[in-house]
Amino acid sequence: MISDTPSTSEDSRASSEDRMSKSPGSDTTAPDSQPTDMMPLESVPADEWRKMQQILLELFSENIIAKVLRVAVEALENNDPPTVYPEFVPQHGDRAGKYFLRDADFWTCGFFPGILYLLRERAVRYPQVFPYLDHEGTTVSSSSLRHQLAELCRTWTGPVNAMMSRTDTHDMGFIIQPSLRKDWELSSNEDSLHAVLTAARSLASRYVPKAGVIRSWDVLRQADICITSMTDDCLVIIDSMMNLDLLYYASKHLADSSLADIATTHARTLLKSLLRPEPTPAGSNKRHKYPLYSTCHVVNFDPHTGGIKQHRTAQGYRVDSTWARGQAWGIFGYAQTYNWTKDEEFLAAACGLADYFLWRLETAPLCVEQPTASDGLDRQRMMGRYVPLWDFDAPVEDESKPLRDSSAGVIAANGMLLLSQSLAALGDTTLAEQYQLAARRIVSDTLELSLSWERAQLARDAQQGNTITVEDVVPGQRFDSILKNATANHNSQDHDRYSDHGLVYADYYILEFGNQLLRMGLA
Repeated sequence: MISDTPSTSEDSRASSEDRMSKSPGSDTTAPDSQPTDMMPLESVPADEWRKMQQILLELFSENIIAKVLRVAVEALENNDPPTVYPEFVPQHGDRAGKYFLRDADFWTCGFFPGILYLLRERAVRYPQVFPYLDHEGTTVSSSSLRHQLAELCRTWTGPVNAMMSRTDTHDMGFIIQPSLRKDWELSSNEDSLHAVLTAARSLASRYVPKAGVIRSWDVLRQADICITSMTDDCLVIIDSMMNLDLLYYASKHLADSSLADIATTHARTLLKSLLRPEPTPAGSNKRHKYPLYSTCHVVNFDPHTGGIKQHRTAQGYRVDSTWARGQAWGIFGYAQTYNWTKDEEFLAAACGLADYFLWRLETAPLCVEQPTASDGLDRQRMMGRYVPLWDFDAPVEDESKPLRDSSAGVIAANGMLLLSQSLAALGDTTLAEQYQLAARRIVSDTLELSLSWERAQLARDAQQGNTITVEDVVPGQRFDSILKNATANHNSQDHDRYSDHGLVYADYYILEFGNQLLRMGLA
């Protein structure tokens, strides 16, 4: 499991003077709002490291698997085979604590089956992270759990499989890969591989050669805009970087370089159109190996000439702000693209995006920090600095409870962990170590601040043939998702605005982070 030994020395900590007092373009950060005792990301002392590692153990807790199993079973009631899928869990109101189910054709449908497959991967490949299962059968048997997981995976993935030929969306990577690629890799199911390869071709059908991009959206409708022309407009979003992995993966299986070429061209086009170069923060002593980048959310191309017609945001605060989840998609997407291409241009982009994301976390206003319960340390520990605001430039409307997006943090952390692996392979152990520690810091802080405190546990019903059941640790206290404090969309012009909730892809990516640690031998 996770080591208690820090991988860097206390002497390598950077001075707190490296942190800046104001972020460019920020409406919320005043010169005196900078924390004075924030721990630098590149190193932590031994006691802080141990605390962080203790928190990360939650990634493999019984609470997580119990919550997922309960939702997987209960959401099938009057929904088998599924036509609706878990999307978000309200934190307030009459439906607080229960998953809202969204139509199966929505872009998030692949994440809940993906969560089941992440648990199945652990059950099959990493039994050491299921220590609470009694193999002698006095509580819940591991074989029963594996069997139930396998059945639930098949049930929830069936309708997703049927979507492999969709050409009405660019989100084929999000929809198909979390479950069907994992099924192929765990069980050698040729049907699942066929679905993955078909989905890649479906995605490639949306490529617009003159613009050098894959069309993301067919329409954009908000209070102040209505873009609907497939002839004169070509909408592309930074999120699209995450779907390129599907094309590269299929390209290798099919020995078809055209799919990889489309992905690489798209990534290069977005480098020039959605990534904004940022200056090194004034007064900062921290050296950045690569230029810093922020991101714009949406660009509208002329599909005939490839020229840029307009930049917009659909889910961020404004067009020139940095929407936190968009920045995170960029980090992870460019890290994946570098992994496939080994093109240093993409490595530089991923690192520049990551460094800017970390700098905005470090220079966020003091109100993001909250005191933790006493843990026996000499000084009061704080939490929340590394759980990002939903948009780094949006005004904080309520300083007692700043609006965050926990999904953005865990997505970015996954990208940084992948970056650390790539940099280690290049021999840049210093930067690799910094990104690994930054990723761990983000996830441990997210778990400490945003883990839903309403816990669940596994049980066995002897009256029903020892069927595995789930119960609340405290009766009546239930919250279906693992994390809280996610924000799907807080853009004031959008017609589908909802925030401060549990979110299925926040849970998917925090579980994926745990599985990444296992695959890399770091847990």
